[in-house]
Amino acid sequence: MPEIDVRFANIAADRRYKILCSLVIPRPIALVTSMSEDGVVNAAPFSFFNVFGDTPPIIALGLHRRPDRTLKDTTANIHATREFVVNLVDETLAEAMNITAIDFPAQESEIVAANLALTASTDVKVPRIASAPAALECRWVHSVSFTAERELLLAEVVRAWTREGVMDDKFNVDFVAYQPVGRLYYSLYTRKPEVFEMQRIAHADWVKANKP
Repeated sequence: MPEIDVRFANIAADRRYKILCSLVIPRPIALVTSMSEDGVVNAAPFSFFNVFGDTPPIIALGLHRRPDRTLKDTTANIHATREFVVNLVDETLAEAMNITAIDFPAQESEIVAANLALTASTDVKVPRIASAPAALECRWVHSVSFTAERELLLAEVVRAWTREGVMDDKFNVDFVAYQPVGRLYYSLYTRKPEVFEMQRIAHADWVKANKP
């Protein structure tokens, strides 16, 4: 099979999306709970999401608008309150996460439709999903709008929660207990990844091992 060389400026946006989402895998899923100024809680999944840094602890979230460029509920809520919770997704939460991706009318609750129970957060007003294996309480820091449709949001993680058995008091995560789900492309996901270890090599050790 020959090499494929694609200049992004020469292809449509949906083709760029397919290439990036098929190659940059697996991606973590942020099942974001947010709350309107009226106290209505919304839930929506995002796979344009990752950790950005640890000092300060920053996560990056890719937000987008509807085709008519109006704000989706999550974006509108974060703009208004500047708080949200990233609920991480495991196998038991995957089906409910998929339900929250449905484009419900504004008056219909994703939380109710997906039969999700909420529990209070500590440092933000937005509740977290009780069944999530882990949750990150976040506060907005900065947003950059690259186009009328796309916004990159940076937020500080102010508190992390994990379900019993997922992380110990030394902050070691049990990946078998965690069972995270990753996003691939379109309707494809991945689970129970095979884990292998490679120790980082110090330069002095590398030189010693490769000395003529």
